[in-house]
Amino acid sequence: MVKELYIPDGVRRCRDRLWEAGWPTYPVGGCVRDLLLGRTPGDFDLTTAARPETVMALFPRTVPTGMRHGTVTVLTGDGPVEITTFRRESGYTDGRHPGEVRFDATLEEDLARRDFTINAMALAPDGGVIDPFGGRQDLERELIRCVGEPEKRFTEDALRMFRGVRFAAQLGFELQTDTARGIWRCAALAEVLSHERVRGELEKILCSPRPGWARMLFDTGLMRRYGCIPRGAFVTLSRLPRTPEARWAGFCAVVGEEGPSLLETLRLERKTIRACADGFRLWKAGLPQTDEAWRRALWEYGVDGARAGAWMGDWEGRESSPALEQVLRRGDCWSVKELALSGQDLAALGYRGKDIGAAQRQLLDHVLEDPSANTPERLRAYLSETSETIEEDTTC
Repeated sequence: MVKELYIPDGVRRCRDRLWEAGWPTYPVGGCVRDLLLGRTPGDFDLTTAARPETVMALFPRTVPTGMRHGTVTVLTGDGPVEITTFRRESGYTDGRHPGEVRFDATLEEDLARRDFTINAMALAPDGGVIDPFGGRQDLERELIRCVGEPEKRFTEDALRMFRGVRFAAQLGFELQTDTARGIWRCAALAEVLSHERVRGELEKILCSPRPGWARMLFDTGLMRRYGCIPRGAFVTLSRLPRTPEARWAGFCAVVGEEGPSLLETLRLERKTIRACADGFRLWKAGLPQTDEAWRRALWEYGVDGARAGAWMGDWEGRESSPALEQVLRRGDCWSVKELALSGQDLAALGYRGKDIGAAQRQLLDHVLEDPSANTPERLRAYLSETSETIEEDTTC
């Protein structure tokens, strides 16, 4: 039995206000699943017999976030609460959205349209769980199972196939046999999905405790439209930090040469794409083995690119990141802007125009080799010793 005290005050007040007005209302979906698993829900959604217009009339601060689908967001002191009317859906012509939505459903009919049994439960006011499709039993068995016929669920919304794999990866569950078969049979439907939606689900799988599940996206054909064949193991991405930056870098190592261009197709932000592309070049060229080599890699590829390359090395089992992070923590100089003598300082010493740039390059090369030399006194002394070399360099 799930106790009512688990429900945040803002959610409870919304629910109670609707019940007092005569409209049955229940916490539903992922929040119920998470409560039963002993996890803290990321958010609480409510489902209600009240129509959207009624919800908006009952609460002073609302946002009509999805009126066509019956969704209104109520703004409370504890944060926004999404409230959706019991509904039926039909006419899925685009493989993603219903063509017709009707608000004449019962709670059980509303639950019946949902993707998986573990997401098709509601919480009664007394704390009891309303579970018409065996979601609690599937939680105990650690199974991801479709509500009803898998192929029908996936034909309605192709993204559900990605979500099924994602839930398995995040929760440590397995896909129920018929549900897994349904993904294999319906995988071609994934071609209608936007790249952004695919990216979102793939990223959650990669950042999960079991990133090896990403392999299923390729084996079943869900990722066939992207034309990539993984050349390595997704499972060893678990060696990397569970951050998008680290896991996308590892993903590029798994996928190979097509990795950075695939990130562009999936509409990742430019910073991540650039870091992974630079890191891939560093990784393929051979990762540094000394502190000096890491400093030179930082100079050539930048912090983000060097980190991406190091994560690719970690994916291989090289433990490259600790060596790089040691250089970064120590504060070694690896760029002109970190030199103890600035361009203005060099001008004060009598350098002009191209001579300043040549001097900076020579100083940086010296400091990359010996970071302890990065003090004003030692750099000035070094310039005195090498002034003739710098002049020769600028006249070439």
